[in-house]
Amino acid sequence: MVEKKVVIIGGGVAGATLAKTIQHHAHVTLIDPKEYFEIPWASLRAMVEPSFAERTVINHREYFTKGDLIISSAINISESEVFTADGRKFSYDYLVIATGHTEPIPKTRTERIDQYKGENTKIKSARSVLIIGGGPTGVELAAEIAVDFPDKKVTIVHKGSRLLEYIGTKASRKTLKWLKSRKIDVKLEQSVDLDSFTNENRTYRTSLGETIEADTHFVCIGKPLGSAWLSETLLKNDLNGDGRIQVDEYLRVKGKNNVFAIGDITDVQEIKQGVFAQGHAKLVAKNLKLLIEGGGKEPKLGTYKAQAPMSIVSLGRKHGVAQFPFMTVVGRFPGMIKSGDLFVGKTRKELGLEPNVKKS
Repeated sequence: MVEKKVVIIGGGVAGATLAKTIQHHAHVTLIDPKEYFEIPWASLRAMVEPSFAERTVINHREYFTKGDLIISSAINISESEVFTADGRKFSYDYLVIATGHTEPIPKTRTERIDQYKGENTKIKSARSVLIIGGGPTGVELAAEIAVDFPDKKVTIVHKGSRLLEYIGTKASRKTLKWLKSRKIDVKLEQSVDLDSFTNENRTYRTSLGETIEADTHFVCIGKPLGSAWLSETLLKNDLNGDGRIQVDEYLRVKGKNNVFAIGDITDVQEIKQGVFAQGHAKLVAKNLKLLIEGGGKEPKLGTYKAQAPMSIVSLGRKHGVAQFPFMTVVGRFPGMIKSGDLFVGKTRKELGLEPNVKKS
């Protein structure tokens, strides 16, 4: 029997999990513009402790050992082929789009780790740090800096009326109280005009006219969706108004029998988190196996149900704030769940890797 061809576009949480899971059940091609997978929820720890990145930045070939790895970007698709920026094309029986969000990060693992070292140097050499954005990224970075470098002045400026707006108000209040207890200055309902920054005085001006002095800054606002390239493809009518791909209960692109979408790129109505992206990948892996083994017959595919709001935001190395479906907790309990290792060992084990091995 001819081996079925599965092409996965995107090597983030969803794409990497799927590639690892399905690689021995089909001829898999993984297309990604970088040579590595990165554990995204651990990236902020790597900024204050660059050696942490040795475990969190993982070459695709460490876990994806059987299929074809293409270091390039997909630029177009047809009913049976994917076209990449380097001029190649790859045929598929099944296509999975997992392009998540876009951000300008380096192509190689070495360059990425060096980037963390550079960001760490910026933090260490600064007496004061401005963080723009009060979502989970901004909050976690502020907490990491405050815990590891308690002598530094940290300021968060957030345009929303509360921190962590994607979860409940109780979690926001508890987080604000924790940050203030670490002497982090939080300014809500304001934005920062980066064009107003003056290098001589190290000052920034907010939308309310306030002046903030800081030696360096980090922008922690939402990253753009990785769907712009689809707007000129055969899936252009499958994008909703937010640029997300519309999927059915099987995580297939609506109206397409052999095209799936997983992770943050989908219109599934749930918080966009890595653990849910992993769930998407595992379901699609199961469904692809059923389709491949079905010999042309339509099997009973597994369905995906949007998950209830749940989130754990790390607050340094020992504390955290957790919103569970029926309760919100701040302190050492959520910290015990996430903050120590940030699920890095668990994620590495799921990829078939040693949890604590450091590879340069």
